[in-house]
Amino acid sequence: MMDPQGNMEEPEINLLELLHVVVKRKMLIIKICTITVVAAVAYSLTLPNVYSATAKVLPPQKEGGGGLSALLGQAGGLAGIAAGGLGGGSDLYVGILKSRSVADAVIKQLNLVEVYKAKSLESARKGLEGAVKVQGGKDGIISIVAEDEDPKRSAQLANAFVEELARTTVRLNLSKAGTERMFLEKRLDIVKNDLKVAEEDLKTFSQRNKIVQVDSQAKASIEGVSRLKADLAAKEVQLAVLRSNQTDESSEVKAVLTGIRRLRGELGALTGNGGVSESIPAIGNVPGVGLEYSRKLRELKTQEAIFEQLTKQYEVVKINEAKDSSSLQILDEAVVPVNKSKPRRSIIVILAAACSLFASIVLVFVQEYIAKLSDADIIIIEDIKRSTLSLK
Repeated sequence: MMDPQGNMEEPEINLLELLHVVVKRKMLIIKICTITVVAAVAYSLTLPNVYSATAKVLPPQKEGGGGLSALLGQAGGLAGIAAGGLGGGSDLYVGILKSRSVADAVIKQLNLVEVYKAKSLESARKGLEGAVKVQGGKDGIISIVAEDEDPKRSAQLANAFVEELARTTVRLNLSKAGTERMFLEKRLDIVKNDLKVAEEDLKTFSQRNKIVQVDSQAKASIEGVSRLKADLAAKEVQLAVLRSNQTDESSEVKAVLTGIRRLRGELGALTGNGGVSESIPAIGNVPGVGLEYSRKLRELKTQEAIFEQLTKQYEVVKINEAKDSSSLQILDEAVVPVNKSKPRRSIIVILAAACSLFASIVLVFVQEYIAKLSDADIIIIEDIKRSTLSLK
């Protein structure tokens, strides 16, 4: 339609006309909505009830400054490594819960291959992945939500994951502590033998030369060199442990290497020749027998200091291996749910009714539009139909 100036006018929307169309074809709308609602009710009733059970666990927290931590601080670098255990916050434990090994253990424990009627272990894993959700909260608490048609099995699923998490963390921690313990045992055997040799060597030399005492200055130098050698040996042991599971590019390895270079420099300055030497300038004027005695005494004290350091570290590793390494705290054990979590049948019916109402209104407007088409438009539509059929 054009206005007096010859411009096209946009047709105005008359709400009364729209309402008239809806009222005129209300029976069609009612039929469509009724059929859809009945179908939605029937469909929702065919859906099985699903029950959800939730278990919550708190991962191990960092130890405070007292008790065992104080002992570890006194024992040195390697002891700190031994006490570390599994860290990394809740994300690490969420990753363990989502691992294939934990899933396979739960499948075997609850015989889920048969329960899910799976053709393979892989299919059972996919079914379990869809049934169990694991999430770590900002507060560090991990929630394990298991869903199943059987309320008892949903609780069993959640609790089984908690049990497998505890077993896995204990196994991983004990494996780490056991490796360090075996390494220290071998090192202690070597040091014990060296200490025994040094003791026998000093005893034999003293008896042969009737040596009883050396001056205090020689003693101070001997003790200084012995202390530095003991610290250097402890650092070298720590470096060996770190290199067993890290590269030289690791910040921890670099820090230990720096400490070793510093100790070697101090030792070189004390001996007076820039390296780990067998001479002691502070007692350079001691007669030959006394100097030889001082060297043997220094070797003995060095082996004693190394043995003492390694023994401390070995005891700490044994404590770490013996204690409960997982320290998982179960905040909420999953219980058998009473009420279903889904399906929400009322929501399904309401959504179906709303969608059918909207679709039926659109349909009656389309029908009304087609009914009011002009003869020319009808001819065009018929032509389009014929062209479409001819293409087929």
